[in-house]
Amino acid sequence: MPARLPESAADHPWWKGATIYQIYPRSFADSNDDGIGDLPGITAHLDYVASLGVDAVWLSPFFTSPMADFGYDVSDYRDVDPIFGTLADFDALIARAHELGLKIIIDQVYSHTSEEHDWFRRSRASRSGDKADWYVWADAKPDGTPPSNWQSVFGGPAWTWDARRGQYYMHNFLKDQPQLNGHNPAVQDELIATARFWLDRGVDGFRLDAINFAMHDPALTDNPPAPATNRARTRSFDFQLKLHNQSHPDIVGFIERIRALLDEYGAGFTVAEVGGDDSDREMKLFTGGNGRLNSAYGFDFLYADRLTPELIVDAVGNWPDTPGLGWPSWAFENHDAPRAISRWTTPDQREAFARMKILLLVALRGNIFLYQGEELGLTQVDIAFDDLLDPEAIANWPLTLSRDGARTPMPWIGAAPDLGFGSTQPWLPFGEDHRAIAVDAQEADATSLLHWTRTLIAARKAHPALRIGSMRIVHSDDAVIAFERESGHETLLCVFNLGDDARGWPVGVATYGDMLFGTDGADTTMLPPLSGLVLRR
Repeated sequence: MPARLPESAADHPWWKGATIYQIYPRSFADSNDDGIGDLPGITAHLDYVASLGVDAVWLSPFFTSPMADFGYDVSDYRDVDPIFGTLADFDALIARAHELGLKIIIDQVYSHTSEEHDWFRRSRASRSGDKADWYVWADAKPDGTPPSNWQSVFGGPAWTWDARRGQYYMHNFLKDQPQLNGHNPAVQDELIATARFWLDRGVDGFRLDAINFAMHDPALTDNPPAPATNRARTRSFDFQLKLHNQSHPDIVGFIERIRALLDEYGAGFTVAEVGGDDSDREMKLFTGGNGRLNSAYGFDFLYADRLTPELIVDAVGNWPDTPGLGWPSWAFENHDAPRAISRWTTPDQREAFARMKILLLVALRGNIFLYQGEELGLTQVDIAFDDLLDPEAIANWPLTLSRDGARTPMPWIGAAPDLGFGSTQPWLPFGEDHRAIAVDAQEADATSLLHWTRTLIAARKAHPALRIGSMRIVHSDDAVIAFERESGHETLLCVFNLGDDARGWPVGVATYGDMLFGTDGADTTMLPPLSGLVLRR
């Protein structure tokens, strides 16, 4: 039998195993001192992003919007909101990113628009106009109550009465975000045309927001109650099995249209955000084969209150290296979830934990997402109720941890009054403990988390076993997890102690080769608390 040749990342599409850096535009950098980050601010800092070694940037929404949900309520899919800049600013951002070798991925929000979108204004004006069936409308029940028992994610019924049409309209999220009728071919055609508009401007791919909410059961069947669990129910949405207001089988056909469009442009990338009780099945459905989305990420890690071997085993175990099965993506943090460093460890252990956490993320099979400031070890900022802007946190206070606390301004210069953000009165308050871990302070410290992150991202690129290799769990207990990554003739052994106490080398796991990386003194005889290492055969 001929010797197996080493696999190369160059043999795969650019996105496979990529490291993608998420930028939340409102909070990255402000170029005009209005308190809100913008596209020119991002462009001015792209050299920093490129210096991390990432492959691509995901931009959260910057489209025209009244900002009821901070950009996820779009009123014009094909323009830039003035607070973020202009289309010319976006073109300049694309050009600079491509000069630096960075791909640009943007959000597309296809399940709903803003109530201020012209489509909705025309839809609510008449039951017979050309946009009458572009949203989900239904008559009241005989007693005037909503057409079904469906509940919105942010709390309360998923229906709002509109006197102009004399009907209810559906909204899975805020009432300001009316649900598009994704079953309507004309709606799909317009969304596909919107995607083409951005591809023609040089975009390299899309993150599809809440794509499993894109279509509903047209019969408006009531959802059944959800069985009781040991988890607290903070929203009316939590009391139902969401069988009929989302996840319609016809979503797959729309996804295949999106993928066909991306294939026209070559080497594009599509990743779906899929949450909910049935997310594992849906992620596989949306990414299976060669004609659907490239990848999907769920919420395995984003809302977990602890990082445990069991959590990792369950998450990665759902994505074996099986022909026809989709390629996973992983995120420990994003704009919707509390900072992992504040969820998963205590203040006195943050430094060790942050270094171990980044090594673990880089070692996982799949694409990895790094949220702005995660490379600095940013903590969740405690936002007082009177300062909250997040509509979900306000509606469910105090049982829902505010998304605002993960969206605070990026700290560039620790000693500057504005932390180098560009405005001393930003839209959200600064994290005062972020001053000491600002970019400039970490750039000056060769041992910082920032430099460690750069080193690990470079290693992921340099070792096909990390970027595209298979993954096999070889040990897991209450604190320690060990797994192998293999590609061609390269095999790497990754071992992590996620616990608070030192552990010996796991029984039955053979040691071999050289140590590529280790944190907090980990070696093949002892694993200190919150440590990890990677060995190469």
